[in-house]
Amino acid sequence: QVQLVESGGGLVQAGGSLRLSCAASGSIPSIAAMAWYRQAPGKQCDLVAAVSSSGSTNYADSVKGRFTISRDNAKNTVYLQMNSLKPEDTAIYYCKSAYWSSTYHRAYEYWGQGTQVTVSS
Repeated sequence: QVQLVESGGGLVQAGGSLRLSCAASGSIPSIAAMAWYRQAPGKQCDLVAAVSSSGSTNYADSVKGRFTISRDNAKNTVYLQMNSLKPEDTAIYYCKSAYWSSTYHRAYEYWGQGTQVTVSS
């Protein structure tokens, strides 16, 4: 079973940058979609960015132009480069992998444990 482990979170000043990494202990199929979600205290878990198997990306409007998601299938790793950070970016960031298995006719979904990102003003 795939396990996802996030890293790279921490405390940063507004305007600064961080790069989050999500490493899989097991092999992630190339067809899997990878995404980053975040959850601030008292708020719902929202999609931040996603990258498909074809490399297409999508971003939440709030991070568009500031964040970049990328993947390295050879390393079973997905990244989230976060620039021009704002205090409202403060949240726990979670990595997610999802794909459909035609062999077993079912969907697979994996979540990481999350990494804290705190942006000071």
